[in-house]
Amino acid sequence: MPFLTDRLQDTARQQRLGAALADENARMTVAESIKTPETGLVSRFTFDLGLVEAELRAAIIGQDESIEELLDILKVVRADIGDPRKPLATVLFCGPTGVGKTETVRTLARALYGDADAFCRIDMNTLAQEHYAAALTGAPPGYVGSKEGTTILDQEQIEGTRNMPGLVLFDELEKASNEVVLALMNVFDNGLLTVASGEKTYSFRNALVFMSSNLGARELMALDEHGGGIFRRLGSFGKSRRARAHDIVMKCLLDRFPPELVNRIDHVDTFNWISRDKVPALVDVELTRLNRRLHKHDLSLGISATLRDFLSAEGYDKRFGARGLRRAIRRHLEFPLAGFLLDGPVPSVGRSKQTTTHIRADRKDGTVQFEYS
Repeated sequence: MPFLTDRLQDTARQQRLGAALADENARMTVAESIKTPETGLVSRFTFDLGLVEAELRAAIIGQDESIEELLDILKVVRADIGDPRKPLATVLFCGPTGVGKTETVRTLARALYGDADAFCRIDMNTLAQEHYAAALTGAPPGYVGSKEGTTILDQEQIEGTRNMPGLVLFDELEKASNEVVLALMNVFDNGLLTVASGEKTYSFRNALVFMSSNLGARELMALDEHGGGIFRRLGSFGKSRRARAHDIVMKCLLDRFPPELVNRIDHVDTFNWISRDKVPALVDVELTRLNRRLHKHDLSLGISATLRDFLSAEGYDKRFGARGLRRAIRRHLEFPLAGFLLDGPVPSVGRSKQTTTHIRADRKDGTVQFEYS
């Protein structure tokens, strides 16, 4: 009986966690409100470009050029006119920390699959030593596990479905050892990765392969703050800020990786720093995510313009991007909100199971104050 009780409790806990993740991973836009023009083209992919665009623009703030480039890539995928012997696309997102590189892939997964975790993510900082290459390419012949061809890759998420592309993210590419990075060359070139023992082959030909990197972040900051130096300005005369930023990133990439690897990447995109005027919109995005977590308690939260301005000012730090804002929201909004919810019962007069109780937050007299409405 104790064993059965433990199993029931574990099942109930997993169900509650699954429901919470479902709310967290819900799309930010309503699918029915997006209208995609009808096309006579017959393609093996059926995802809705209009929905994907709306989701990206709602969640990724201050990166309009990067979103446009990604949408152009997705149009080629949707039309199914790419080389069938290669991945659908290999895309490297570069730029500072906290500006939305990883979040873009999560948002794309949410738009395509309704699940922000529906992609194969490989954290390359865990493969910093050369002997960790076996985690990606499998153990070589004669070593334990070589026959099984076991790797950290998720074949189901890489291959996608019959009418949806798979999604792969190699996060923080520059932190992996050279041996690990060079193992990706075949993936970029012919869309296949054969494990070291030769017993198994992973196909990336139905996958969008994304990478992220912080290379060039310091140089980009120098470009914005000091114009990149007199010699760099002279060498980039007549170029836009985005073109100069791309040149800086490409130089940093070639300093870190061999040219033959960089040459196999289809698209290298540089994300912008998050500017101060974009922070209030980011506050709204974070508030939407917080309301998803409150949904399981039948609660919703709204904030005043005064509090939004305060959180924007406290959370803005160019060096840390959106992550600095999330820390500020946690400290100045979530902490006091949790105390408010635990201090007393939620008003239940006239409340049914389907009714949501609204909370209003404002900043007065130097503190954040809440009230039920």
